[in-house]
Amino acid sequence: MANPRPAAVWVGIAAVLLALQAGAVVQFLAVLLADAVAAVPGVAVPAGVAALERAADAVPTLLSRETVPNRGYYDGSGYVGTFLGLSPDLAWLLRVALIYAYSFATLAWLWVGYERYRTHYRIADWTPRDDVIDRFRRHKWGLFGVVVVAMFFVMVMFAPALSPTTTAANLENPYQHEVTYWADGETRTVTVGQANLGSQSQGTPQENVGPMQYDDYGRIHPFGTLPSGKDLFTFIAHGSRISLVIGLVSVGLSVSIAVVLALVTAYYRGKIDLGAVLVSDAVMGMPQLLLLIMLSVILSGTWIGKIYSGAFVLALIFAGTGWPAMWRSFRGPALQVSNREWVDAAKSFGQTPTAIMRKHMLPYITGYVLVYGSMTLGGAIIAIAGLSFLGLGVNPPTPEWGRAVNAGQDYVTTASWHISLIPGILITLVVTGFNALGDGIRDAIDPESDAEDQGAASGRGGGA
Repeated sequence: MANPRPAAVWVGIAAVLLALQAGAVVQFLAVLLADAVAAVPGVAVPAGVAALERAADAVPTLLSRETVPNRGYYDGSGYVGTFLGLSPDLAWLLRVALIYAYSFATLAWLWVGYERYRTHYRIADWTPRDDVIDRFRRHKWGLFGVVVVAMFFVMVMFAPALSPTTTAANLENPYQHEVTYWADGETRTVTVGQANLGSQSQGTPQENVGPMQYDDYGRIHPFGTLPSGKDLFTFIAHGSRISLVIGLVSVGLSVSIAVVLALVTAYYRGKIDLGAVLVSDAVMGMPQLLLLIMLSVILSGTWIGKIYSGAFVLALIFAGTGWPAMWRSFRGPALQVSNREWVDAAKSFGQTPTAIMRKHMLPYITGYVLVYGSMTLGGAIIAIAGLSFLGLGVNPPTPEWGRAVNAGQDYVTTASWHISLIPGILITLVVTGFNALGDGIRDAIDPESDAEDQGAASGRGGGA
């Protein structure tokens, strides 16, 4: 109240940023609600939820395909239907640039908000968290991870707007949508399915649409097309959502189980700790890949295997097989903090075990949770891609990066090299980004770690 101006300016900028994308926020929440209702077995989506989803689609959004369209055709004198009459590739690049500029401006706004809070409103002049943040800001490898992870999250959040076409037209119902193009001095109309048949990438120069090339129907394909003729960028952009959902759910469940078990076993020790060791050894002793394949095949036909195209059951399997390694990473720090004087003091004051574990032990291992969680998320993404490459996991035709790699494996040395190479590079880049982020967090929390002295070279592949 004594100094409202910094906060007022920050909130004003927040209102402007939110107003620009209010439609996208409403649409995201509506789709999330509809998907959550549809995931419940035996429950149909109520008419009210469907009406809410339609109403959300009508809310204007600045950074959308409708506001900055790239679909159009050349009528002999100029482009019709594109933004400001630009060529489709320039219109698409402009929309992508605006989306990423908006996203990084929002991140900068969040950082400025933290700086203003620390400068103008926080009572303490210094906290240990300040040193951690300052060390992370000087960690180039960690900052590289931040940039990669941020760009990946932007692709996930803005996948419909980033894609040059829609999933309904490109992947789900191509024969129910049409495309208009210019040929032989006149405009013609053909279904998207027919256009895809004429835009296939199958290894020969005559049957190939590469990155940033147009097909015979005037459609731009930023990453080229698949062997089926469908747009590869749209496939990858929406496939990133599946990878992130599975990764976040599986890592979240694994971390939750591991943290609770680490705190309980460190506090009580004895037979509880021994039992957890035996159970974790038994789970880790099983071949994870064979277990994943077996369970994904067995559960694929059940109701739980149909939730989110099989993504939910994959997340459960990863969580059920991944918590032992996570628990072993948290167990040592939890045992160390259980011997601290403040824990003994809390016991002497009569605090309950739950309160002691939550207030006096959990904050000590939070840094380890961030480090191993980020690294494990990268490993989950590459494991999901591996299962999809084998034809397991997420049910087709739902897009997933590993399925794109599998579709192009026969064309790696041909003119259609882009089908496997581009998603393969993206998988490697994203996994590396999550590992780099984990390295940066670890070195910022523990400045005396060996990784920082060695240029953060050790452990970079931990997530994979």
